[in-house]
Amino acid sequence: MALIIVESPTKARTFNRILKQDKGNYFVYATMGHIRDLPSNSIAINYGNNFEPNYIIIDKKQKVVDQLKKLSAEHDEIILATDLDREGEAISYHVAFLLGKIDEKWPKLNVKDKNLKRIVFHEITSNALKEALNNPSTLRLDLVKAQQARRILDRVVGYELSPVLWKKTGKNWLSAGRVQTVALRIIVEREKEIKNFKLEDYYQIYGLFQEEHSGCEHTIKAKLISKDNVNYEQKETLILFSGEYTYAKTSLVKKNIEGVKSDLESDSYIVSAIDETPVKRYPPPPFTTSLLQQDAFYKFGFSSKMTMHLAQNLYERGLITYHRTDSFNLSSSFVFKAKDYIVKTYGDDYALEKPRGFRTKSRNAQEAHEAIRPTKLEPNAKTKTQLTTNHKKLYSLIFNRAVATQMKEAEINSIKVSMLGKKGYLLVSETEQIIFDGFFKLLNPKFADSRKTKPELNKGDEIKLASLEVEELKTKPPPRFNEASLIRILEEKGIGRPSTYAPIISLIQQKNYVEKDGRYFIPTPLGNVICDYLVKSFKNLFNLDFTANMEESLDKVAENNMDFISLLKDFYSSFKSDLDITKNDPSTITVEDKFEGICPQCKSNLVSRFSKFGKFIACSSYPKCKYTKSILKVVKGKLCPKDGGEIVVRFSKNRKRFYGCSNYPKCNFSAWTLADIDKTSNIK
Repeated sequence: MALIIVESPTKARTFNRILKQDKGNYFVYATMGHIRDLPSNSIAINYGNNFEPNYIIIDKKQKVVDQLKKLSAEHDEIILATDLDREGEAISYHVAFLLGKIDEKWPKLNVKDKNLKRIVFHEITSNALKEALNNPSTLRLDLVKAQQARRILDRVVGYELSPVLWKKTGKNWLSAGRVQTVALRIIVEREKEIKNFKLEDYYQIYGLFQEEHSGCEHTIKAKLISKDNVNYEQKETLILFSGEYTYAKTSLVKKNIEGVKSDLESDSYIVSAIDETPVKRYPPPPFTTSLLQQDAFYKFGFSSKMTMHLAQNLYERGLITYHRTDSFNLSSSFVFKAKDYIVKTYGDDYALEKPRGFRTKSRNAQEAHEAIRPTKLEPNAKTKTQLTTNHKKLYSLIFNRAVATQMKEAEINSIKVSMLGKKGYLLVSETEQIIFDGFFKLLNPKFADSRKTKPELNKGDEIKLASLEVEELKTKPPPRFNEASLIRILEEKGIGRPSTYAPIISLIQQKNYVEKDGRYFIPTPLGNVICDYLVKSFKNLFNLDFTANMEESLDKVAENNMDFISLLKDFYSSFKSDLDITKNDPSTITVEDKFEGICPQCKSNLVSRFSKFGKFIACSSYPKCKYTKSILKVVKGKLCPKDGGEIVVRFSKNRKRFYGCSNYPKCNFSAWTLADIDKTSNIK
């Protein structure tokens, strides 16, 4: 009998369901994630021996290891079936090492048991699993080396820099990270760019024209473009830290707007041109990790962490393919089945004659060979255990996007109607008429339904201006980043990888370096000073190009095109010189405290401070006065079922979120979820 080792119980249950007919041949065991890692109480890197890491068995995982060893002795064959990315390969490697299957003489890693098998699959389905079992391979040690190199790099930067921050700020819970600080810098630099942006007032004018057709009047809205062929709109481009930003304004300002408005109102107009251009609009590519995180954020408000959690569940239940990927590729079996589904559901007109492919933008997309797609052509996910509403939303998003890639493109008539006044004013109305809805039939049927008609006008027609709409505007500064736009820029710049986006974004929030204003990130005073200090002290380390080049180097290690020890040595030599200078620098980091009112106990100023549990308000006379006050986020529409107080968000000592009454300690009501509050209210 063979022992199959996976990393999660859900995955193990899916394996058992698929292999139930071969139950006597396989036993599936889950490691519950990583079982071996670097200790948290020391750097655990031996610089003198080629950066050798000192791995230990993770706390509370000794029982898992003991059971693995027992099962290994009882089974004839061991099959490693962890996820297919570098983290999955590392879990398999550490399992094999603890079972005595690896000959490790650092930095040389070798598999000494040639009977050890590794299977790789992109989806947990009967066909995929059986094919993998019939075609086993061995551990991909180049991926292990790439993962270990990343782990060592991040450990060195984090454990060498964080104590520097503790010493200079007096806050021993701060941290710095190789990729985390670059993500923070992107947000900090954008806030500076917003503050430096010059706001200018300008106006935009729209004309509302009346069109008569079949006895009915229709309004056509047209934008003022020019006078005597001189355009009003002006575009300017700024070079920002993370790329270019183009914004628009017009030459319509306070001193000339009334004159232009009066001129327009007294003018007469004809339809000077009608330009119709046939346009084909193609469906978007299938989801990669970053695109899924972005779309789920915009459509459902899901955080990147939540999206990855839901996707992990769907993958482990066998409903979608592997969700950590930067590839647009779809398997041939899927695209042909998708065609059959499209023909059956929407008709022949919506199906392609031959499959459509997409070019992967990421030059480093080589580990995961497929985009995210459903494993079956079933619009409603079927599983023995019930799915939550959020699971269903994400599955539907993935299903529709993948199927839409194999649907016909939409055919659109792009219509541009120009209205010219006798005084030389040109106003233009741009509309679209859907000739054939194509993939919109699935992805956005409302878009197609609202664009069925076109203006019934002819060139040379006189047309009446009914009224004007004058908008008073200001130039728009570069937008702040939300989770989706931050992930997009990280991917564009080659910062991090699909598996790292969500942890990076979570970490900079947990450390109180950034906070959210609505859906958008703004740096805290703490985040600003920490970022500025680190960037000043380590000019190369937190540079976009340097970080992106490091990611490319790690990819080369994974492809066996670079030695990972050489990579570590090259990095450390430049890092250590900057680190030594920083350690010998006697300066300190001061966080400016924001005034928050007057202390009720001693009448000193109240200021905002930061701790490892978050932001709070404290007396500026500390330690003489120890008055503090929590900053609580109120949950709208929820009241305490005990005393009617406001429900607020609180955090336990382990940073687990829960909901409590704002009148604590007078009222001790608490609940882990909003649903629990509703249940308690209903009981009352």
